[in-house]
Amino acid sequence: QVQLVESGGGLVQAGGSLRLSCAATGKFGIVNIMGWYRQAPGKQRELVASITDAGSTNYADSVKGRFTISRDGAKNTVDLQMNSRSPEDTAVYYCKLTLFYGFSRDDIWGQGTQVTVSS
Repeated sequence: QVQLVESGGGLVQAGGSLRLSCAATGKFGIVNIMGWYRQAPGKQRELVASITDAGSTNYADSVKGRFTISRDGAKNTVDLQMNSRSPEDTAVYYCKLTLFYGFSRDDIWGQGTQVTVSS
């Protein structure tokens, strides 16, 4: 069974940088999307960035220009480089893998990692 393990969360000061990594274990098909979501206290989970198996990226407007998502197929990992961090970026960040099978799809979530940005 495919599982996701996140790492790299922690505390960073405002204006600083932090990199999150997500490793996918197990075997899965080529057609897939990996991405990062986040959920702040009292708010709903939202998309941060995603990247397809072909390398196409999608960013939330709030992070565009500051965050960069990338993936390494050989290592089965997806990274999120977060620059110019703001206290508003404080949240639990979740890695997500979407697998496509014909007309159906499966979503697999990581356990989440806390990211805190201090003032």
